[in-house]
Amino acid sequence: MSVQTYQVNEDEEGMRLDRWFKRRIPSLSLSHLNKIVRTGEVRVDGARVKTATRLAQGQSVRVPPLKLEAPAELKPAASPADLRTLRDMILYEDKDLLVLNKSFGLAVQGGSGTTRHIDGMLASMPNERGDRPMLVHRLDRDTSGVLLVAKTRRIAADLGAIFRSRQARKVYWALVEGVPKPAQGRISLFLAKGEDMGAARTPRSGPDSRARLEKMRVASHGDEDAQHSVTYYAIVDKAAPRLAWLSMKPVTGRTHQLRAHAEAIGHPIIGDPKYGVKPKNDPGRSDPLRAIPEGVERKLHLLARRLVLPHPSGGTLDVTAPLPPHMQRSFDMFGFDVKQYDPIEEAPE
Repeated sequence: MSVQTYQVNEDEEGMRLDRWFKRRIPSLSLSHLNKIVRTGEVRVDGARVKTATRLAQGQSVRVPPLKLEAPAELKPAASPADLRTLRDMILYEDKDLLVLNKSFGLAVQGGSGTTRHIDGMLASMPNERGDRPMLVHRLDRDTSGVLLVAKTRRIAADLGAIFRSRQARKVYWALVEGVPKPAQGRISLFLAKGEDMGAARTPRSGPDSRARLEKMRVASHGDEDAQHSVTYYAIVDKAAPRLAWLSMKPVTGRTHQLRAHAEAIGHPIIGDPKYGVKPKNDPGRSDPLRAIPEGVERKLHLLARRLVLPHPSGGTLDVTAPLPPHMQRSFDMFGFDVKQYDPIEEAPE
């Protein structure tokens, strides 16, 4: 391999030199990269650099002859079935981003025992440089609805900044057990990971332990890992006294925030297997699925309904997801109309 010169493109703006090499020449070992940078064989616009140097669009990177490692085992070809599945989910697409309608039960990212997830499926949608789209945020496996995906690293960074600055407005719909009072309100709590210390304890190992560790609990200000969380909610319609249709606007974005908040006000989301489930050894508490009327599916009734935010390329992105099939059947059962006025529109930003 002879000396080559590369131009830093727009999507590589701000990237560290070592990560740039990993992206452009993945078979180059880190030890060899460190050596050629240390000896000055790698130059950016003619100047010596360090592996942590941040690159700017339009800069020239001089790459000397390289000793490349043997090609890694070829990755399996992208699945045409994954591409079809993703294409069927698209609610909106432009040159910068995708908005998907995530289905119930499909994981967003991998984990223990999870082999099929959207993050992995995105490998079936590489661009002309072979770069795959990137997740901007997450939804729980059993939460349906709007999921934002960036097509480039730069757009992902811009969207991440928009989410962190709370410029993104998110609206969720849920069916909950019972009818909350008041009909509109603000839930402001501290949440932390792990079981409620006042609740019945579960075993320290096995699936129950894993569920306990993954659950969020109401905490106090100053508790270890406690994070403040705020959600506005409003009843859109109800089938009193059994259930209500809530519209929820989270101001913060904590793990399981809406599910934990619904449980905290005494009205857990219907079909939630984690929140609102009562300890078996507490005779004073009713059955976990006490409020689910006959005919309503035992699936989480939570939808990421709408996402509104400034588009990184200008204007406003405003996308709405339809009800997933199990929620649509429940809405039909109780005569709820998706065109009904949503009071959460009046909630503070």
